Amino acid sequence: MQRNELKTITDQFKPSERMPVLFLGHGSPMNAITENEFVAQFRKLGNEIPKPQAILCVSAHWETKGTHVTAMETPRTIHDFGGFPPALFAVQYPTPGSPELAVETQQLITSTTVELDQTWGLDHGAWSVVKHLYPKADVPMVELSLDKDLSPTQHYALAKELGALRDKGVLIIGSGNLVHNLRLVDWKRINDAFGFNWALEAQEIMNNAILSGDHQAMMNYAKLGSAVQLAIPTPEHFLPLLYTLALQQPGEQARLFNDTPVGGAATMTSVKIAMD
Repeated sequence: MQRNELKTITDQFKPSERMPVLFLGHGSPMNAITENEFVAQFRKLGNEIPKPQAILCVSAHWETKGTHVTAMETPRTIHDFGGFPPALFAVQYPTPGSPELAVETQQLITSTTVELDQTWGLDHGAWSVVKHLYPKADVPMVELSLDKDLSPTQHYALAKELGALRDKGVLIIGSGNLVHNLRLVDWKRINDAFGFNWALEAQEIMNNAILSGDHQAMMNYAKLGSAVQLAIPTPEHFLPLLYTLALQQPGEQARLFNDTPVGGAATMTSVKIAMD
């Protein structure tokens, strides 16, 4: 079947008001089963925003060669971590997939070839946070992978091609962490809300860029100084933010929440972009 013969998402979903776009700091997988201030804010957010027709999630935990989107009817819950209690591995998030949304995503992206994936599922960057927004697991969800070979500017440009989905009831979520240096985390104080000086400096620099709409600075984050370089030793937890920022429209405001450092070398900073 040719691409232009495939049904688009408009055949399946009714148009609605433009959905907000989110970046969720997901932190430890234990947030999936731990009651804390962060998951309370995720729950609150799920009750505040319009319920989406579907979700497209860009997670730090799915890096690929090329760009892929999950296209199965029933995505598996992936426990892509180790060393945690059995209760966490027992968690299942049986939300349906959406082959229709996968195809629409494939068609919207013209800057690169997008492959339909039948094997991945939902990693913890997706299900551990979305389960708090939609605990009934009743919103279809797909994941879009991070192509390891694209530059930040290319990721940002690719994300812009997804903008039409927001007007079709699709909630687009980037999931990662702005400050995320596990080698420097104080594991004895991992549950404590504090940041090392460099982490707080990086947090302030990036927060200011987000709130002022300086997307160019964020695409060129490697030039933002040594603190930011320590905060982003590898790009995978940062890049999902660019997918969120790229979808900001004129008149829309970025609002920060869960803007808390943890363990010295990570932050839970999350972002909601919507009309003020």
